[in-house]
Amino acid sequence: MIDIKKLNIKEKIELFKKLGKEIASKGIKGDTELAHINPFEKELLIKHGGSGTINLQTGLPQYFGGGGGGGSQPSTTTQYIREAPGIEERKLGLMDTAAELAKTPVTIPTIQTQGLGALEQQGITQSGITGIGANTVNQGINQITGAAAPIGAQQINQYLNPYQSYVTDEIGRQGQMMQNKLAGNAVSSGAFGGGREGVQQAELQGRTLSAMGQAQGQGFNTALRAAQQQQAVGLNAGQQLGMLGNQQQGMAQQDINQLMAAGGLQRQLGQQALDAQRQTELQRSYEPYQRLEFTKNMYAAGPTSQSSLTQVTTPQAGGSGLAQAAGAGLGAYASYSMLNKNPTAAAAAMPYVTR
Repeated sequence: MIDIKKLNIKEKIELFKKLGKEIASKGIKGDTELAHINPFEKELLIKHGGSGTINLQTGLPQYFGGGGGGGSQPSTTTQYIREAPGIEERKLGLMDTAAELAKTPVTIPTIQTQGLGALEQQGITQSGITGIGANTVNQGINQITGAAAPIGAQQINQYLNPYQSYVTDEIGRQGQMMQNKLAGNAVSSGAFGGGREGVQQAELQGRTLSAMGQAQGQGFNTALRAAQQQQAVGLNAGQQLGMLGNQQQGMAQQDINQLMAAGGLQRQLGQQALDAQRQTELQRSYEPYQRLEFTKNMYAAGPTSQSSLTQVTTPQAGGSGLAQAAGAGLGAYASYSMLNKNPTAAAAAMPYVTR
């Protein structure tokens, strides 16, 4: 028995060739080839007349009788349908033109964006200016703070009647005149220095002082009311200044919003112009393809005149071409490896066809 492990590669290849040739020679009825086949090819060989039996000498499947190897094989009919010469030439020319056009890269225009407009930039600049009405609001706060202070003598004195002293002096002068008259009457009646004169003098003096007090009280009340009214005016003015400051801020914000809106419209129109320009450039780039498409549609919708050519292939005598096409290499070396151990099992396991 040959020890295959002791053989070098050249010796193994030579043994492989001899074994493959010897095993292939055991085929019957024209089977002279060893080949790997798959289940589909096996079924195909059987359908075309292959026997599918086992070779008694090798134990391998055999498919003699298929195709031209002893059985019958159907003829092959091929039909070619072509356009009329003139139409076919034009369509082929169109395909050549399309192929050349496809080699030329299409220039895709750059996508552009419209920048901020002048009005938008102005609005952004103005939006950075804060505290538009802050000065007016601060004035209102100061006004309210000053007006809310308690009313003192200083505030009241500002509104006292500057002629109040004249009124008081006049009351005193009138009282003094009445005292002198009482004294004169008492002298003429011989009652000067009497009790009755003293009572009258006291009453007169009391009335004089009371009149002076009432006059001064009225002046004070008048000055107090004037100071209070001025205080209310100051509080109201402070509130008005605060509201005016808020209005100033709101008006500034409205101006900014209007600038941004107008600038946004300008930018939108500019972007539309850029987009329209890009779309125009794209349409110009793809215009040749549109013409090709138009021409293709015209050819498809136009009249057609087809011609046909039929070719019939009759099988030749000899070996089966289908079985030969299924050959994909020898497997004798694997067969030999198994033959050294169990010749019968090796023959049954080999997926080869002898032909």
